[in-house]
Order: sequence, then C-alpha cells, then structure tokens
Amino acid sequence: MDPDRMHPQILRELAGIITRSLSINFNWSWWLWEAPKDWRKAKVILILKKGKKEDLENYRQFSLTSIPGKVMEQLILEIMNNNKIIWSSQHGFTMG
Repeated sequence: MDPDRMHPQILRELAGIITRSLSINFNWSWWLWEAPKDWRKAKVILILKKGKKEDLENYRQFSLTSIPGKVMEQLILEIMNNNKIIWSSQHGFTMG
C-alpha cells in the first residue's frame, strides 16, 4: 500500500468514479505548479539486501509514494517529452 493507505487494486476498480476528481486535482496542480502535500510524502521502509540483520549497512531504503502522485508525475514527464522540453535520455535509469 502507498502512504494514502489505499491498495492499487481499489484505485483500479474505482477508476471510472474517481477519474473526474483526479483530473481536477491534476489540472490545479499543473496550473499552480504544486502537487498536493499528501502526494509528496513517502513511506520509507528498509529491505534486507544480504548478511546479518543486525548490521544496518545490509539494508537498502525503499520509498512508497502516492499512486495518484506517480500518475501525475508520469503525465508531466510525457508532456515534457512530447513538447521536447526534456529528452528521454535526460531522466531515469537505463537498463544493461
């Protein structure tokens, strides 16, 4: 679950109902250049990589962020890529 305490499956099932509300939030965020505070929060958990559980260096941090925030981030990134504001090579990680 994300910090909103909502399982992604619930959002998927309610997509037809919440689409309008999310659209309004996305548009306001776009025009105000600010995302809702709840969408900027992350729940950080530690995941054991290998080795002894007692050694903190054997853990890596993992952030759970808001699903609507992730969707908005992807929409903005797509808009920026399509308008040639940034190129796909300027963000993200590459595989291999």
